[in-house]
Amino acid sequence: MDRLASFANDPFEKPPCRGCSSYLTEPYIKCAECGPSPFLLCLQCFTRGFEYKKHQSDHKYEIMTSDFPVLEPGWTAQEEMALLEAVMDCGFGNWQDVAYQMRTKTKEECESHYMKNFINNPLFSSTLLSLRKTKDSRIAEGAIPFKPSDDPPRPTFDSVLSRDMAGYMPARADFMEEFDNYAEWDLKDIDFVDDDSEILHALKLAVVDIYHSRLKERQRRKKIIRDHGLINLRKFQMLERCYPKEVQELYDVMRRFARVVGPIEHDKFIESHARAKVYERVKRMREDERRKRTMLCDVLQYIQDGRACQQWLTCNRRAGRRSAPPLNLTGLPGTEKLNEREKELCQVVRLVPGAYLEYKQALLNECRRQGGLRLAQARALIKIDVNKTRKIYDFLIKEGYITKA
Repeated sequence: MDRLASFANDPFEKPPCRGCSSYLTEPYIKCAECGPSPFLLCLQCFTRGFEYKKHQSDHKYEIMTSDFPVLEPGWTAQEEMALLEAVMDCGFGNWQDVAYQMRTKTKEECESHYMKNFINNPLFSSTLLSLRKTKDSRIAEGAIPFKPSDDPPRPTFDSVLSRDMAGYMPARADFMEEFDNYAEWDLKDIDFVDDDSEILHALKLAVVDIYHSRLKERQRRKKIIRDHGLINLRKFQMLERCYPKEVQELYDVMRRFARVVGPIEHDKFIESHARAKVYERVKRMREDERRKRTMLCDVLQYIQDGRACQQWLTCNRRAGRRSAPPLNLTGLPGTEKLNEREKELCQVVRLVPGAYLEYKQALLNECRRQGGLRLAQARALIKIDVNKTRKIYDFLIKEGYITKA
C-alpha cells in the first residue's frame, strides 16, 4: 500500500468520514483509486474494512496527516498553519496572544520562529521586497486613467469648465492643485545629517510618516474620482437628470456616502429607490388578486345552491372597493343558526354563515383538545385572510367559546 504524508490547505474544511459521518481528525485515510471527489475514512472505519458502492477495502490508500516538520524540526505543518492564523488574528507583535491561541508553543518560541522563517528568511524577504518594488513602481509611474469619464474635455486654463473640473489636466491625468496641496511644505526644510540626536532623528521620521499618510489620502480621493467618473461634471449631471426629481434629490443627499461603496453598488442603491413606486403598485395588484381568490373560495363553498350563490354575488359585486359595505345575510344558508352578535361579526368580516360555523367548530374542537388555543394555531387551522382569522379568534375569546393557551 502507498503511504503518503499530506495535508489539505484548510484542515477544517474536510468532508466527514464516509463510513460513520464523524468529523475527521488526523491521521485519516484517503482512497487513492476513488474519485474525483475524495473518499475519506477515519481509522476506525478503515480497520473494519468499510466498503461503499465502488470503493473496496483492497484499494490503494494514502495516510493524510500534517504531523511532520516543514521549515525546521520541532514545528509540524499543523503548527505552522496555526502560527500564521494566530498572527493574522492577533496581529504581528502580540506574541503573548499568539502563544495563547497556539497553546503548544511559548511566547518566545512563537516570536523566534516567526522572525527567523517568515521575516528574516532570505527567500521570503527577497520575494516580498520585489513585490513591494513592483507595486510602488506601478503607483508612481502609471497615471490615473479616468476610464468612467471616457474622453474628458480639454478646457482652456482658468475657464469655467476648467474650474468645474477642479483644474484636472487630461494629458497628465493629474490636477493643477492637489488635495492637501501644501503637504510637501513640511518636508522642504528637513535634512537628515549624521550628528542628529536620536530624538531629532525620530521626530524627522515621524514627519515623513505623516507626509506618507497624507499622500495616501490624496491617492484615495483620486481613486474615488476615477471610479465614479466625477471628472466630467456635466456628463455626470446629465446622467443624474435621467432620474425622477425625487431620485435626483436622493442622489444629492447620498453622494457623500459614495466613498464607502463602489460606483455600481451606489447606483444600484439609488435605482432601487427609483423602483419603489413600481413595487408598491405591483404589491397592490397582488393584494387585489388575493382578495379575489378569497372571494372565489367563499363562493365555491355554496356553488350548488344557485339561489344563495346569486344573492351572495349580488351583495359582493363591489368587493373591490377599499371600504366594502357589510355583508347581507338574507337567504344565506346557516344564518338561522347564528345569534345576533355572530350575525354582526359575519356582516363586518364579510364571511358567509356556513363558513363561520365550520371555522368555529374547528376552533372549538382544537381548543378542547389542547386545553387552550393560540392565535398562531387558529391561523394554521383556518386558511383564510389573517385579519379575518384574528377577528374570529378575538370574538370567540370575548364570548367565552374558547380560551387562550
